[in-house]
Amino acid sequence: MPEFTTPHSFTIPDDASVVDSVFTRAQKTPTEPVFKRKIGSVWTDVSAATFAATVAGVAKGLIELGVQPGERVALMSATRYEWSLIDYAIWAAGGVTVPIYETSAADQVRWILEDSEASVLVIETAKHRAAISAVADAAPSLRTVLQIEPADDGSGAASKGAVDELIELGSSVSDDTLRARTEAVTANDPATLIYTSGTTGRPKGCTLTHRNLLAESAGLLETSLGTFIANRDAPSTLMFLPMAHVLARAVSIAAFNGGAVVGHTSDIPNLVPTFGEFKPDFILSVPRVFEKVYNTARSKAHDAGKGKIFDAAADTAIEWSKALDTDGPGLLLRAKHFVFDKLVYSKLTGALGGQCLLAISGGAPLGDRLNHFFRGIGVTIYEGYGLTEASAAFSVNSPGNQKIGTVGPPLPGNTVRIADDGEILLAGPIIFDSYWRNETATAEAINDGWFHTGDLGSIDDDGFISITGRKKEILVTAGGKNVSPAQLEDSLRSHALISQAIVVGDQQPFIGALITIDADALPAWNEQHGKPADTKVADLLTDPDLTAEIDQAVAEANTLVSKAEGIKKYRILPVDFTEESGELTPTMKLKRGVVYESFADDIAKIYGR
Repeated sequence: MPEFTTPHSFTIPDDASVVDSVFTRAQKTPTEPVFKRKIGSVWTDVSAATFAATVAGVAKGLIELGVQPGERVALMSATRYEWSLIDYAIWAAGGVTVPIYETSAADQVRWILEDSEASVLVIETAKHRAAISAVADAAPSLRTVLQIEPADDGSGAASKGAVDELIELGSSVSDDTLRARTEAVTANDPATLIYTSGTTGRPKGCTLTHRNLLAESAGLLETSLGTFIANRDAPSTLMFLPMAHVLARAVSIAAFNGGAVVGHTSDIPNLVPTFGEFKPDFILSVPRVFEKVYNTARSKAHDAGKGKIFDAAADTAIEWSKALDTDGPGLLLRAKHFVFDKLVYSKLTGALGGQCLLAISGGAPLGDRLNHFFRGIGVTIYEGYGLTEASAAFSVNSPGNQKIGTVGPPLPGNTVRIADDGEILLAGPIIFDSYWRNETATAEAINDGWFHTGDLGSIDDDGFISITGRKKEILVTAGGKNVSPAQLEDSLRSHALISQAIVVGDQQPFIGALITIDADALPAWNEQHGKPADTKVADLLTDPDLTAEIDQAVAEANTLVSKAEGIKKYRILPVDFTEESGELTPTMKLKRGVVYESFADDIAKIYGR
């Protein structure tokens, strides 16, 4: 079986914990900024010393609340400065953080609180309190609920948020008491229980230790991504993905450990102006954000009558990027690239704040075209691959070590193997060792020291991994043809007008697809085609212009596969898949079972029933 190991030089001491770096940075470089937080309209530096003191104060409050070593503290909040602050404070107190997506339904919160036996729950807003008050009251182990944003009791009197409340509560706890708690934490102790969002069934609590998270951070920093951070003067990054997701959390930890300054925002509709204020040097994102940036820019250019210029600029950027992998750009390509840099590329890079030099993308495939496009305009996107069970990224492309179309080689210290059936198997210090109190699920996932990912792929001679699909998502047509839907779906989603696509056809005579339309892109498309801007998707399901547009997208997707694997028929749905309606996880992954059930009639109509 093909196998590849990336060597490493780091070691994780047995007495190490993730929170150690907070106090180390405060001791070595107390005045250096480690975070930026937005106070009013101003981004304000938080020094290493200030952050460490605040972490200590909050940790003392948790100790005073009765949080014991190894006890679980749940954290339900959007991405913000206090998320990281409370996370580190939980570790300093010897506790275990249990992240909960702030968009979670009450039943999901109930399950996580009950299964983890969390003793304390920190929520963000009064809205969260109202949404989950019944399940919080019923949780058998929950003693205390705290709220990050000060509560308004209607009296007009000033109230304290969770941070100030905990600092005040812990004022009588001594430094020695806190130090004893922090120093008692070992590398093999659980640091967090992350409940996998789950495309099927109830979420499982994935137990990640301090060693797992430290090895993830050390591995990332040992790549040239770490060199980028270390060789720049306090590089900054703006986190906007959910901190409850392992990827944002792990990269935040690595950025902090590497000396970067980290900011937070959850205001996604105003992300572009926030980039302009913050001016990040690098960002972490998911493909959908990059697709939106490209599609929005292209749509605006076409609306303004500059579509031919934009499309030519895009083709030039892609050609430029591809040339970097061969003999380099020629004289004519250099000249075209120079012109389009002034006309088009600078505006796109300006949308990311003007000084963003690279981005890390995970969660789903980006696609070669967009990858080449962004590298061609000067913002290289480094794709990676990982899972919660692998402490976030298992592999990643990095500066000087990139192959577009792959997800990079394993992080230093880790090994990938391809099983006989094509399944990707993983081993190394970042791999978890158990699901929380679920021996059956653990035994199914880990066999002979190898974590079975359920993903299918290959590795080349240099260790670069290519993902080809999901083992459980393989469709078998009535004619016996095995079809992996991922490539077709990724291609369809890259179209400016398409929001989501799901390929169907298991035990059917041919492959079909359900397609949803991007509500943000629709008004501009309507105007381009002489329709009222407010025309809804439901009014366009049989519209010949829309059908022609989607026909073209399907035809382009079909060029990537054999004729037997191509999409023969599709249906455009009048609604989109959303997290709220249950078809998407918080990280925008499709819940196939839910889609199949919710849209069973539409699937049946594809096959004439």
